[in-house]
Amino acid sequence: MEFQQIIEKRKSIRTYADTPISQEILDHILQVGELAPTSRNRNPCTFHLIQDKGALQRLSKAKNAGAAFTADAAAAIVVAADSEKADTWIEDSSIALTYMMLAAEEQNLGCCWVQMHLRKDENGRDAEENVRELLGLPERLRVVGFLALGNNHDQ
Repeated sequence: MEFQQIIEKRKSIRTYADTPISQEILDHILQVGELAPTSRNRNPCTFHLIQDKGALQRLSKAKNAGAAFTADAAAAIVVAADSEKADTWIEDSSIALTYMMLAAEEQNLGCCWVQMHLRKDENGRDAEENVRELLGLPERLRVVGFLALGNNHDQ
């Protein structure tokens, strides 16, 4: 697919077929995220692939609204960035998430960016903190969001 076609075709997909994603496709998407540019080439981002259904269910409840569909995803990729390594962690994470969204589209895979930064769960707890706890990440690793991924239910 041409780059222009990928951009024009891309949309947020929130319903997924109950089928797995090949490891080859997941590896490709992760590699694209790792190739995303960062300020001063500091590379503060780490990528956390989640495929366990229980973990996806917990991730779907990390914030109050807008993440429930993650429970039905085949996978999710959380981008966490070291805020001590780069003060541009929000921008760097956002670029990586965007690159991975386009890579998912290139592979005809459904995905949706799920915002975590500045969001709360139903009890008023910080959504980023919920994700860090789920993954066992230190507080300096900040989470702008993650991508929910799945085979497009409509295809």
